[in-house]
Amino acid sequence: MDITLDPSRDDLPLLANTSHMLVRHYALDLDVDFESQVIEGTIVLFLEDGNRFKKPSHSSTETCPLESNEAFNFRMPEPCPVPVTNARTFSSKMAYNDFTICGKGEKDTSDKDGNHDNWEQASGISSSKYCCDTGDHGSEDFLLVLDCCDLSVLKVEEVDVAAVPGIEKFTRSPRLTVGSEVLRNEIIQELVTMPADRWREQLDYYARCSQAPGCGELFFDTDTWSLQIRKKGAQTATDFPHAVRIWYKTKPEGRSVTWTSDQSGRPCVYTIGSPINNRALFPCQEPPVAMSTWQATVRAAASFVVLMSGENSAKPTQIREGCSSWHYYVTMPMPASTFTVAVGCWTEVMPEPCSSDDRPSERPVPSSQADFRCVGVCGHMEYPCRFQNATATTQEVIPHRVFAPVCLKDACQETLLRLIPSCLSAAHSVLGTHPFSRLDVLVVPANFPSLGMASPHIIFLSQSTLTGSSHLHLCGTRLCHEIAHAWFGLAIGARDWTEEWLSEGFATHLEDVFWAEAQQLSPDEAQEQQELRACLRWHRLQDELRNSSEEMQVLRPSKEKTGHVSESGASVIKHGLNPEKIFMQVHYLKGYFLLRFLAKRLGDETYFSFLRKFVYTFHGQLILSQDFLQMLLESIPEEKRLGLSVESIFQDWLESSGIPQQTCGAVSKWIQVNRRPRKRKRGERAVVFEKLLPDQLVLLLERLLEQQTLSPRTLRSLHRTYRLQEQDAEVRHRWCELIVRHKFTAAYGQVERFLQEDQAMGIYLYGELMVSEDARQQQLARRCFELARGRMDKSSAEVVAEMLF
Repeated sequence: MDITLDPSRDDLPLLANTSHMLVRHYALDLDVDFESQVIEGTIVLFLEDGNRFKKPSHSSTETCPLESNEAFNFRMPEPCPVPVTNARTFSSKMAYNDFTICGKGEKDTSDKDGNHDNWEQASGISSSKYCCDTGDHGSEDFLLVLDCCDLSVLKVEEVDVAAVPGIEKFTRSPRLTVGSEVLRNEIIQELVTMPADRWREQLDYYARCSQAPGCGELFFDTDTWSLQIRKKGAQTATDFPHAVRIWYKTKPEGRSVTWTSDQSGRPCVYTIGSPINNRALFPCQEPPVAMSTWQATVRAAASFVVLMSGENSAKPTQIREGCSSWHYYVTMPMPASTFTVAVGCWTEVMPEPCSSDDRPSERPVPSSQADFRCVGVCGHMEYPCRFQNATATTQEVIPHRVFAPVCLKDACQETLLRLIPSCLSAAHSVLGTHPFSRLDVLVVPANFPSLGMASPHIIFLSQSTLTGSSHLHLCGTRLCHEIAHAWFGLAIGARDWTEEWLSEGFATHLEDVFWAEAQQLSPDEAQEQQELRACLRWHRLQDELRNSSEEMQVLRPSKEKTGHVSESGASVIKHGLNPEKIFMQVHYLKGYFLLRFLAKRLGDETYFSFLRKFVYTFHGQLILSQDFLQMLLESIPEEKRLGLSVESIFQDWLESSGIPQQTCGAVSKWIQVNRRPRKRKRGERAVVFEKLLPDQLVLLLERLLEQQTLSPRTLRSLHRTYRLQEQDAEVRHRWCELIVRHKFTAAYGQVERFLQEDQAMGIYLYGELMVSEDARQQQLARRCFELARGRMDKSSAEVVAEMLF
């Protein structure tokens, strides 16, 4: 079956039949080839059938594109060359590193790799063909469906885990025939359900099993959005192989990763946070409910550094001259969409030697915040949880590293290394235990389409956060935003991806709280800073609401069907493939104002005390909006709820476009208060307006954008007074808007520079340049786009091209 969707309009399908089988662990073994821009290797899936886990309680009356095995017609394939079945000779004496095999040694020159490289070219067969077999291709067999696109799938085989030396400890039925399907599946069932305190042994056996030989090829087919696998005669999920190896390679045009050059001109590749997530990096189950662990061995030329979402700080192992292997693992079950990898010539930025006086001091935890050190049983599936580790609960600053292109090393030393400890400590003081044991921060290439992205154990930051005389403010707030995602978005995830506000709204609200704490502001200073930032966000939200369809402004677009899936577990993400959605901030801003409204209504102390309890209750789990709102309201005495209910919040905030009227009135009051001139006491010195803070400068420039005309003389004076070309990217972005709005031709060079160097923020400027219908500005937009197009993120380039042409 081939599903054709219009990426400018349609929803994103999640076709994996997670109600029938769940992937519990992925073992990836990959090679990165920069010459061909391909990642190639194998992935082994360790599966658990639906009889072993609780099925979702919701089902949708809507039929998804995938509902039954009969949808796929496995035709009898033409005879063709296939990869050799032997995966490589298995030995219990293989070298291990971090509980897995560290590498292949010399790259095989056998027919196996030759077939993988040449099979498609020689036969003209694409990844949607099948393994060779002449048996009956009936439709009665069980079908495993994985989310997959832009991949060349070469071979699928069952893994003979029973051949692993020492694996007999996982069998409870010694009389079973060695090599039987029942025995192999029993081994996997015992392996995936091992207790959390045996995680090292579990990872070790996952690695051993992933290297076991194959014991029979499986039928497979691919369409636009999925990979379907079946075994002849296996009519139920229980009968289907529970360990499956897939041989595949990515395509250069695949949308899950981007191949580009870093700021030093060196090649690199990284997961860019694509709307299609990781299905063009490896076949997987995309629905959030499919939470799994993983381990990955990645090989690349020795000059490259491999960073990944992993609990260990991996070091390279040389497997032959000029080639190194890196291994990472994760023991906390997470959705496959959170897997992240970056391969490039990154430099680790080391801190300069400093005296004890320079190190951040440990601050005592205020008594009002001491209740986050909870004790009790966690509500998530079993894994080695930091919330149950006494040492972890008191760890204010987790171990962290910083990586960047060599040309940005000094900027990272001056900025990131200074900010990370204080931001991590601030987050801990507000929410408690860090969900993840360590953190890498990577400054990604200029084509990265946003200011930052958080994944387990790793944060990507745009180079735009490091520039300008006031860059500490922008970098600090962005760091705080991404750190907040460790709790909201990662440790606590949305069960339905349409409820993005559960991630972005919380991170936006917490970013202000963390940043005020990191700066050690007084309560009055913190409130003043937060009111100013609320005012800025209000203006931004108003712009978004004016320039977007009402349908795109709803935070819970599926309403009462939110979280529902089909009988198989398949579903669709509403607006998931809409290219404009990537650049919209409604779910950030509207979610922020909802949480700000609740915090003000309840009082900050009550609200944040509740939030710490909520984090402890729901970490490691997936939630819907009602889970948060019900627990919040249940924790408040009825007389203090002041008319709040889950239903009223749904109606006013989550299922309606626009913004509630009461919030409009409250924000108007903030703006009026901020506009009132303050009386100066006798003897008090006049305010030096040249020393405005970054947020104040942004507000000033936004006010000036409301003016119909500004003379070149005024603009020159403004530029000179505030040294606008030296400010951070947020300020320079507003300044560029002002240049375009008032056709200040003398500063067009600054607009061109911004569009080249700050691609994470420049998308809207292209629209401003084109909407003016000024020939010179339109020429400027087209020239900048032609210069940057080859290095731009694909989604960004498509949106800009639509604006220009």
